[in-house]
Amino acid sequence: MSTLTMTSTLLSTPQSTAQALRQSLRRGAQRLLHNPMTVAGLLVVVALMLVALFAPLIATHNPLEQNLAQALQAPSSAHWFGTDEYGRDVFSRLVQGSRISLYIIALVTVIVGPVGLAVGSISGYFGGWVDNLFMRVTDIFISFPSLVLALAFVAALGPGLDHAVIAIALTAWPPIARLARAETLSLRNADYVVAAQLQGASSARILLRYIAPMLLSSVVVRLTMNMASVILTAAGLGFLGLGAQPPMPEWGAMISSGRRYMMECWWLVATPGAAIMMVSLAFNLLGDGLRDVLDPRNE
Repeated sequence: MSTLTMTSTLLSTPQSTAQALRQSLRRGAQRLLHNPMTVAGLLVVVALMLVALFAPLIATHNPLEQNLAQALQAPSSAHWFGTDEYGRDVFSRLVQGSRISLYIIALVTVIVGPVGLAVGSISGYFGGWVDNLFMRVTDIFISFPSLVLALAFVAALGPGLDHAVIAIALTAWPPIARLARAETLSLRNADYVVAAQLQGASSARILLRYIAPMLLSSVVVRLTMNMASVILTAAGLGFLGLGAQPPMPEWGAMISSGRRYMMECWWLVATPGAAIMMVSLAFNLLGDGLRDVLDPRNE
């Protein structure tokens, strides 16, 4: 019996780094797919990516083509989600708008992730005046509501999609920095970090090789959950006319243009509003699932 137990243990023990990584990914995928709410969120996110990727094929009409003779038509077989005040197909504009939403999410994530990780890890590792300087700047950004601060930046930069991305990124990095700082404070006195310091490793090497990799899981979870806030802020800017400019089919701008007819033509507001709600909820559910999988305390 003991021989069988030893054999089973040896077979389950990874024999290489690649095998250990495969086993870890397999266990993570099993735990991720075990939660039905996380699976639902993942399916919606994957569907959003596929719709954005194949938008020209999925759209039934040209999203920018106007036809005033067909303005404000109710949903039908010809126009699945009806038409807007210029006769443009709402379904096609909604599909094309998924590309704009993913564009905003991707750019904000690419900017916010490295900036927040760098500021937080440097602040937590060095401490002292560096920590005080970085955290006071972070506190200034956090003290304002994200949408209000984004409005201020867009007002200074001017309306436009790229300016909206910059404004959202400038308001989204402080929570990442605070999270990275808190984790770095608990890691900077770890045995392996102290050993690296005794061997003469530079601060940059310690931060990049020993501390930053340990922060990635928490940062990824936070970024995933922040995507819902990014979508809502982008939609808010678009609704106010400060984000994507007409005739771009951004979801917030679609709600803004359709609010004048919403009592008679409910589909102009309901369909982009439902898209924003579903995608935001999906990213929140996916973030919750990733937190359960990546949190080492759940092992």
